[in-house]
Formats: sequence, structure tokens, C-alpha cells
Amino acid sequence: MIVTVLGAGSWGTALAMQLARQGHEVRLWARDPDQARVMQDERVNRRYLPDFELADNITIDADMDACLDGAQRLLVVTPSHAFPETLDRIAPHLTPEIGLAWASKGFEPGSGRLLHVVAAERFGPDMPLALVTGPSFAREVAAGLPTAVTVASNSADFGEAWAELLHGSGFRAYYTADLTGAELGSAVKNVLAVACGMSDGLGLGDNTRAALITRGLAEVMRLGAAMKADPRTLMGLAGIGDLVLTCTGDLSRNRRLGLALGQGKTMEQAQAEIGQVVEGIKTSQETMRLAERFGVEMPITEQIHGILFKGWNARKGVRVLMERDLKRETE
Repeated sequence: MIVTVLGAGSWGTALAMQLARQGHEVRLWARDPDQARVMQDERVNRRYLPDFELADNITIDADMDACLDGAQRLLVVTPSHAFPETLDRIAPHLTPEIGLAWASKGFEPGSGRLLHVVAAERFGPDMPLALVTGPSFAREVAAGLPTAVTVASNSADFGEAWAELLHGSGFRAYYTADLTGAELGSAVKNVLAVACGMSDGLGLGDNTRAALITRGLAEVMRLGAAMKADPRTLMGLAGIGDLVLTCTGDLSRNRRLGLALGQGKTMEQAQAEIGQVVEGIKTSQETMRLAERFGVEMPITEQIHGILFKGWNARKGVRVLMERDLKRETE
């Protein structure tokens, strides 16, 4: 098929490579014309994935209309804060036959709405929607290492079609109908990864990291229950799978942000070192917005939000968490 991938960052490039391995004609849109030209000429994404050659069936272009013209499938891989704007730009090209899939992880900025809610409002109930998510570092996907993801969709036919498009060459894709759970798990884990990185940066040990992951999962489960997510989704690839990977893997930008902050670096220094969008920063704001809206207690998320936006002290934040009142674990 002719598949257009919007977003030539590390994750968009890696997914384009996976689709190309399955024999599809891939059009990869890059926002920066200079980046698109260099990638097309040199057949490599030097900024994000410099060690991996791009296959001949991948075309890179900065002209979005040209990339979308004649596309049979569309995958948006822009940062979540750019998702609404991207929907406006693709609207003239989108039809129910093409459908809309995305691999962005986060919420609509300023409202906390899930991205599938934003898309459904924009395009109506007849538009097939799908999210590709799960424990998957871009570098490992680009390298062809074994990976398993979840494809969540409001349409079984559309979701399973996307799973088939991606499936193969050591890459497994599983379908679920639970868009809410898949989106929650894929977004909130970024905030918890900042917490785990911060803990490791402070030298607080493996026990603390395990506690943050486990109690962080409890926060996600509470929010998921309030928002009618399927708990099985949050115990699967899109939930605990992505959470464990992002909280422990050194390729995680969110974990690296936390590490830098725990080591005493400023936000500006940490973000400059990473050089890419760190979704957990904005996501912490929107997660707190959701927690307040649904009346859900999320103490780890609250501490990270306070550290990132209110100047709270990182070491004191961990102490506050560990000194909270006793309660039953399953409460």
C-alpha cells in the first residue's frame, strides 16, 4: 500500500522503516525542508537515527500535500501538542477509506482530552481511528529488533488492518478496541518515567525505582477506572509494558530528563542535552488536569508536576511520597 507517515523524528522514521520492510511504499513527511532534502539524498536520518539506512521504498518530502496525495493509509507521528494543528492540515485529504492512525503519545494541550476524542470531534463518528502504541524504542525498531505493540481502534476492521500493515520481521502488533486505556497508558507512563529517572539521578536505589513503577501503575489504574478504561489494557503492552520500558530504559527521553534533574541540572540544560521533545513535561500538566476533573489521587504525578512547573525540590518530593499516611495497598 501507499502509506504516508507524518513526522520524521526518531519514532516516525522507525515506523516508516518498519512499514517499508513489509513492502509498502512509504512517504515520510519532514517539517524541515533542509532535513527532508538531506534525508532523501543521503538515505539516513542523521539527527535522530544516524546508524540506519533508509530503504529505497521510503520517499522523504517537506511538502505535506505531495505526501498525502494518493495515500491509502495515513500515520501521524508528530508530538501530541501538534496533533490538533496536524488534523487541520490533513482534513482536506482525509476520508473514511483512508482513516486516521497516529503514534503520538499525550493529551490535547490545555484541555487534557484524549487524542481520539479530539479526532472524533473533528472528523465525526464514521471516521476510522487507530493508535499505535506500546513498549517500543525507535532505535530498536529501526534495528529490526523484536518488538510488540498494541493497535487500538474504534473499528475492528481498521485496527486489524493496521496491525497487519505493521506486523512482520520480528515486529508483532496486537489489536484492542480500548482506545481510552491505550491512550492513558501511553501518555501517563512518560510522567512516571521522569519520576524514576529523577530517583536514579538522586541515587535512591533500585527499591525506590520499583516502588515508583508499582505505585505509578496504581495511579494509572485509578485514573483508568474513573475514565472507563479496560483494566486489561493497562496490564498489557500499552500499560505496564510501556511503563516498565520507559521507566528503566536509558533510551527513554523522559527517564533521561529525570536523571539530569536528579543530578542537579536545570530544565534548560537537560532539554538541550536530549535535543528532542520530552512528552512527559506537558503531559504532567494534562494528567493533573484529568486527575482533578475525575477526583483521582495521583501523588507521584502531582510531585513531578510540582517539580517541573512550581520549583518544588526533587529530593524532598521523594521524601513526601515515602512519608504519606499508611493505607491498604489495594485501596
